[in-house]
Amino acid sequence: MPSRPIFFVLVAAALLGSDLSLAAGDKARDAAPAPAPASQAKAPASPAKLVDINSASRAELKTLPGIGDAEADRIIAARPYPSKAKLGADKVVTDETYLAIRSLVVAVQPPETGSRTDGKAPTKP
Repeated sequence: MPSRPIFFVLVAAALLGSDLSLAAGDKARDAAPAPAPASQAKAPASPAKLVDINSASRAELKTLPGIGDAEADRIIAARPYPSKAKLGADKVVTDETYLAIRSLVVAVQPPETGSRTDGKAPTKP
């Protein structure tokens, strides 16, 4: 049985999670970088800018996570969108996909036709 001081050191080390088995040969192991946990695995590349769901091409829409050919075609077919929330509300994409892309998309409204250039609203005849 180990003497009491060594026993307490070993118990304290176990409770604190430290590794007392380091030897001179173990330094190389400690110098090597630890592999990244699965939760920090490299995510798919996200678009560098926000994607406008009202004007983006099929290729631009496919850069979004979870958007393939069929989803891009559904997004294009259901245009125009008053807001990006309509993608999920109208079930154009699944709820899971909407949650994945909502911070990556915008719904820019096209300018009104017949709008005035002086900034005032058109008057009714």
